[in-house]
Amino acid sequence: MTLEEFSAGEQKTERMDKVGDALEEVLSKALSQRTITVGVYEAAKLLNVDPDNVVLCLLAADEDDDRDVALQIHFTLIQAFCCENDINILRVSNPGRLAELLLLETDASPTTSEGAAQPPDLHCVLVTNPHSSQWKDPALSQLICFCRESRYMDQWVPVINLPER
Repeated sequence: MTLEEFSAGEQKTERMDKVGDALEEVLSKALSQRTITVGVYEAAKLLNVDPDNVVLCLLAADEDDDRDVALQIHFTLIQAFCCENDINILRVSNPGRLAELLLLETDASPTTSEGAAQPPDLHCVLVTNPHSSQWKDPALSQLICFCRESRYMDQWVPVINLPER
């Protein structure tokens, strides 16, 4: 490996870390403003009713989910809809970290001893735009720019890895 290749790899890693940090910030703000929709079914309902207010779609899957044919069909349909409606879309490769971000900041309902509560479906997460003036947000702008640059390079659904804390 040459020094230039090593340097380019480091720059890409640093850029991806910044994108991951920006995503964490956007999710934190969306949670506090209650402008987040979680779950494939809930996301599909919102996309059907109000696609113009969706500013970001996250699809989260790990290696096990990649073998789930039904989930992959849902992802394909959601991706197509988002592309058709100019909704920025990202694929998150570590859904466990996404779950930490979304569940630690919300009120988790206690599980009962008689039966375990089914975990929430975090495979699809939508962030909506509450008021356009509030979303003059550098973190959201960075994500939108990253998505746009990825599309220019024919990577329609860029994959990011949220940094572990």
